[in-house]
Amino acid sequence: MIHVDNLTKYYDDFCAVDQISLDVERGEIVGLLGPNGAGKTTTLRMLTGYFTPSAGDIRVKDVSVYDDPLAVKKVIGYLPESAPLYKGMLVYDYLSHLADIHGLSKSAKEKRLGELADMCSLRGIMHQTIETLSKGLKQRVGLAHAMMSDPEILVLDEPTSGLDPNQIVEIREIIRTIGKEKTVILSTHILSEAEATCDRIVIIHNGKIIADGSTQDIKANTSQADTIRIELMGAEADAVKEKLMAVSGVASVDIADSDEPETVRADVHCQSMGDPRIDLYETIKATDWVLTNFHRESKTLETIFRELTREN
Repeated sequence: MIHVDNLTKYYDDFCAVDQISLDVERGEIVGLLGPNGAGKTTTLRMLTGYFTPSAGDIRVKDVSVYDDPLAVKKVIGYLPESAPLYKGMLVYDYLSHLADIHGLSKSAKEKRLGELADMCSLRGIMHQTIETLSKGLKQRVGLAHAMMSDPEILVLDEPTSGLDPNQIVEIREIIRTIGKEKTVILSTHILSEAEATCDRIVIIHNGKIIADGSTQDIKANTSQADTIRIELMGAEADAVKEKLMAVSGVASVDIADSDEPETVRADVHCQSMGDPRIDLYETIKATDWVLTNFHRESKTLETIFRELTREN
């Protein structure tokens, strides 16, 4: 559906996007995830034809943005982070105006407005002025705007930025509904949003792709392993570290202060493919230490994101 090959964008001497390559299949919901300034918005603007790449190519349905940019734009609906709304218009009048711009007949326009009102949950606000709406409702109107031409591809730049938790859930559900029929590419720096909404995550940092795949794939392929937190009474910190470090599958042991009195807390970092819990338990059982806490903290998308995007 979309093929991106060595996509690069310079602003004078600054490289905002550095040789990005990826393919997006029909029906995928793909999230571009990265810290602020990573190059997400610049990438989306090149995908939608608003920016011309400095180098590389973008092909949509096997059509290059250089050969026929208008044909590419016709199959893409785009919602930037700040939805371009005419705030003094009624929602109905605004969407009707967009339908006229797209050349819809009167009957086709009424049908499409009804479909979008249902899809984006706008029935109750069609005759309200846009400027009176909350940001979440304005985002729904912006989604309807992006979907007016019934595009095959929907590109959303930070669609939940600035929304409250309830509004985020509402927009997420709309995106997942749209994703059943469309290819969706969205950018976000909200980790939980990407994990809950997207089929696939592409992590960008300093203009480069540093991870690409499902959440489970990324977790499996990163170097960060699980941590086992152990708390012991009647133990000396040095002895705990020495004994636990000798267990097979243990990469390192951090000794930290515990909230409990006379208790040693050990954070045991496992090797990437190791699960030393049984051997750890047997080692502790052979001592006179009292085990008060023993649980595994699995790596999360948040910890992986921090590991991958940490400077140096």
